[in-house]
Amino acid sequence: MTRRMHTKGSGFRQALFLWLALTSTTLFAQPNRFTFQRGLMGTQFKVILYAQDSLTAHHAYQAVSARMDTLNQIMSDYLDGSEINRLSASGGSGQWVPVSRELFDVLTKAVTIARISGGRYDPTIGPLSLLWRRAVRRNQFPSASERKKARKSVGYQHLEFDAARQAIRLNRPNMRLDVGGIGQGFAIDEALLVIKPFPVQAALLDIGGDILAYNAPPQQSGWRIDVGSGKTGDTDTLTVNLRNAAITTSGDTYRFLNYKGRRYSHIMNPRSGLGLRHFVRATVKAPEGYQADALTKVFSVAGWRKSRRLLHRFPGAELYIIENKGGKIRSWQSSGFR
Repeated sequence: MTRRMHTKGSGFRQALFLWLALTSTTLFAQPNRFTFQRGLMGTQFKVILYAQDSLTAHHAYQAVSARMDTLNQIMSDYLDGSEINRLSASGGSGQWVPVSRELFDVLTKAVTIARISGGRYDPTIGPLSLLWRRAVRRNQFPSASERKKARKSVGYQHLEFDAARQAIRLNRPNMRLDVGGIGQGFAIDEALLVIKPFPVQAALLDIGGDILAYNAPPQQSGWRIDVGSGKTGDTDTLTVNLRNAAITTSGDTYRFLNYKGRRYSHIMNPRSGLGLRHFVRATVKAPEGYQADALTKVFSVAGWRKSRRLLHRFPGAELYIIENKGGKIRSWQSSGFR
């Protein structure tokens, strides 16, 4: 009797030890790295996930990819049937237009940043954006009369919001909304909400340089992001350790227009209706993607000197800015930019 009990107990302990070994292996094994990439929103969308198995990673990515496609249909002013273009078509009609939660949210955030920045960013810049895209494509500078006409339809003050009905009214004729300066950052914020329910240890979302980091890779304190000056051939970089935050850089290294010996950036000053006339490259680290995205435009327009005073209006944001004006190069980074 005693022998039989001893034998049974030994078998039970062996099974228990085996179960514990298998369980601990599953629980404490290092997750694997999975990378996905595709074209989206006129640029490249890259997702890096750390998960225990490929099935989890693929399911998470598929859910994120589907969400991004939905957001593109809502926010892209390049798509004729997009929700934002349907809203723009109502400009000056006096109608309140019911919109999706996503469009209401991104435009509310955009107008908030426009107001706080004194109009250095403006989501109603669409009429001027169209002129500037055509100018860059044709290498043909828009006329003064074209710019004047477009500016009449620009102004975030002409957007009204009805939160109770989740509706928006555009009070000027020929208004055209353009959330290109905030939409990609907003999209990766929304994508992260999709990822979080999955058993993913860490993730990095990158759409055209708008980057959002979730947690840190295994045995790391954060994701290492290299930020350069943007000058061709420049090897001087600043490394940022990013964790549960976003980072975006805006500059005119590749997209600009030369006209009568002057260089005009694709980054537009909403108040003048012209692209910036000197080189400026702003990198912003912020708690959320939409903030980092939009604030790079704010600080690019504000410039090196004014940005240092403007930064305090946006708690949690950090700035690294380089400006070449009149042949004089200046750079500055806030104390929390690490």
